Amino acid sequence: MLGIVAILASLTLLMLLAYRGASVIALAPVCLLLAVAADPGTPLLAGYTQVFMPGVGRFIAQYFPLFLLGAVFGRLMEASGSARRIAVFITELLGAERAVLAVVLTCAVLTGGGVSLFVVVFAVQPIADYLFRRADVPRRLIPAAIALGSFTFTMTALPGTVQLPNLIPMQWFGTTAFAAAGPGLAASVAMFAAGMLWLGRRVRAAQERGEGYGAGQVEQAEVAVGAGQMPGTVAAFAPILCVIVANFVLSQWVLPRVDAGYLADAKFGGTTLAKVLGTWSALLSMLLAIGLSTLLFGRSVRVVNEWLGEGAKSCLLPVFNTATEYGYGTTIASLAGFAAIRDWLSSLSPGNPLVSEAVTVNILAGITGSASGGLSLALESMGKIYAAQAEAGLADPELLHRVAAMSCGGLDSLPHNGALITLLMICRCTHRESYPDVAVVTVLIPLAATALVVLYGAGL
Repeated sequence: MLGIVAILASLTLLMLLAYRGASVIALAPVCLLLAVAADPGTPLLAGYTQVFMPGVGRFIAQYFPLFLLGAVFGRLMEASGSARRIAVFITELLGAERAVLAVVLTCAVLTGGGVSLFVVVFAVQPIADYLFRRADVPRRLIPAAIALGSFTFTMTALPGTVQLPNLIPMQWFGTTAFAAAGPGLAASVAMFAAGMLWLGRRVRAAQERGEGYGAGQVEQAEVAVGAGQMPGTVAAFAPILCVIVANFVLSQWVLPRVDAGYLADAKFGGTTLAKVLGTWSALLSMLLAIGLSTLLFGRSVRVVNEWLGEGAKSCLLPVFNTATEYGYGTTIASLAGFAAIRDWLSSLSPGNPLVSEAVTVNILAGITGSASGGLSLALESMGKIYAAQAEAGLADPELLHRVAAMSCGGLDSLPHNGALITLLMICRCTHRESYPDVAVVTVLIPLAATALVVLYGAGL
């Protein structure tokens, strides 16, 4: 009992301090000591050097290539002006008065196409700032609009998205990024519609109160959306279409025909092609898109080298933030108090693994403050159990994939989430100003959408 209380106290402290702007990388190991100190079987130093740090390293070793290529691709899209061109195209199509919808759709197109979530925030924020100022919509709603387009359906539910939460389950269930396409697409539409209804209501309520953008609160000059060099619309969309199409072709037709029997060798991890198929197709599709972007937008070798270097650097903070939170969750998972929590979770619905999976992934994503970190931890703890239950006919492996991906996009967005902290910082907003609306679109609505998919999988 003491161990469970210590885990909850550690998590609460982590969230409170993160809410006040503390660094997750520096904060997580300190908060972890509180939980480890209450576990008689884990000495403090051993818990840090032998459990926490190996967990950090394991996450980086497994997922760094995806972070790296995603960040490089995103930097090429940003530096070439393609991200801005896509935003201008959507804005001109919808009209400047539809600021919230324009921002959400811009983020959705970029994120769904494979651009790193962090890069999307940096690329879209100046345009969102301009559009919200022009439409006189409260600036405090910008984080929620960006989050709806970037951190929800395009991250977890949209079939084919190459964001990490949709790639991680593939190695456990032998699926691809297009797993359970029907339920995933329906959930995506539901999250988008519900989020837009909420934000539209919040905009109207602000207008009725006479609350506008907040002139005088921002020192920077108004940004001109059309400023700077931008490629044509077709060229701007081409790399994103390349990611989507190449990922589908590689995962469905090309790679399944490759003779990869050598993967069974211990030297290559004793795995199978089915477990690495999705990751390989995602990596290759992003490499192709990076090559296409270089050919289309590269002005010189020096400029391309600068873009590649900046993209590589931009992935470091996100990957270490997520890896640190994963290390925190890994250490928590090694404690006796967590074993009691895990036993309870596994007994929730023995006849329907979808229920157990949804609850487990959500709780661990909440503990780690990371969608991909919590999902990885949950599947490492119970992925083999769920896979065995799928083989026994208790659940469809494609639905297990989709529920796992969607579940990590619920409680992950508690106040200590690293991506959320970055979003608020870039938008110059505080938790107090913006988090209530962010919580609705990134926590409550995704939880409801996940519950609907689980009910569908249960035949209810």
